[in-house]
Amino acid sequence: MNRAIGVFGLICLVGALLAAPNYLGDYPTEVLFRLLIGVILAEAWNVLAGETGLVSLGTSSAVGLGAYVMIGLLNFTAVPIGVAIVLAAVAGALLAILAAPGLMRLRGLYFTVGTLSLAEALRLVMINGERFGGATGLFLNRDSPRMATLVRIAVALLAGAWAALMVARRSRIWVTLRAVRDDEDVAAQMGVRSFRVKIAVFAATSAVMAAAGAVQALKLGAVEPYGMFGLGWSVNTLAMAVIGGLGEPLGAVIGAAVVIVSGEWLSDYPQAHLALTGVLLIVVTRFAPRGIAGLSGILWAKLRAHRRPLS
Repeated sequence: MNRAIGVFGLICLVGALLAAPNYLGDYPTEVLFRLLIGVILAEAWNVLAGETGLVSLGTSSAVGLGAYVMIGLLNFTAVPIGVAIVLAAVAGALLAILAAPGLMRLRGLYFTVGTLSLAEALRLVMINGERFGGATGLFLNRDSPRMATLVRIAVALLAGAWAALMVARRSRIWVTLRAVRDDEDVAAQMGVRSFRVKIAVFAATSAVMAAAGAVQALKLGAVEPYGMFGLGWSVNTLAMAVIGGLGEPLGAVIGAAVVIVSGEWLSDYPQAHLALTGVLLIVVTRFAPRGIAGLSGILWAKLRAHRRPLS
């Protein structure tokens, strides 16, 4: 029964998001697009770090690669946009698989630093590669789709990610991920192939992030290495996931809403927004380790218990 309600709720939400551009103005539609991309990235990072324990600062490597693959395919081939997004996701997964043998032998802070180095290495490759446009980057040689179309593409991508998560949460996969997160050595002794599990999760989440980067590139109509491989993608994604709540089903949505909406309110004061995000991260980490979503769940449970009549 609960599963049917969840599926019905997801269908209703997706339908509302698909119809939203018809009723919103240009600016709200733009904000909605940014929110959708943020939720996609935060959901993927939540699975990687919150469920598997792989704290990565390499989000920008997948986002940037997906963006470059998208522009390259549209400029030099005749593939449709949907196929280009899929191929960008495949490129993100292949990058993760190629980098995983080295990265997955690192643990804790060393893994985090390794993923950061991967993003920086890719940025230097793009800057020094003439075929990639160098420091100037690449420009889309056709008109970008309308914002309403971009929103619907992002909704379709997010719906696919949510559907995959709903299936995974009700399967043995989720238990395996949390076993690796809680104690990788014990999980290995119980028969879990931790190394393969981590590679699979790293590849799957990188594919989703690369697809989000491809959609972002389609919206911008241009990519350049300093922006697409910049640390901001990694830091903002981490902030959204942690503030919303690691391991919480609604954590990515809440975190993305907080970070992006506050960023719009403080668009004229970027330093103030950066400071606010930092303060929120510190407060959440200290007083609400499960984020806003987890704290809300605890408060709601206490409220229900308080209202329950004594027998």
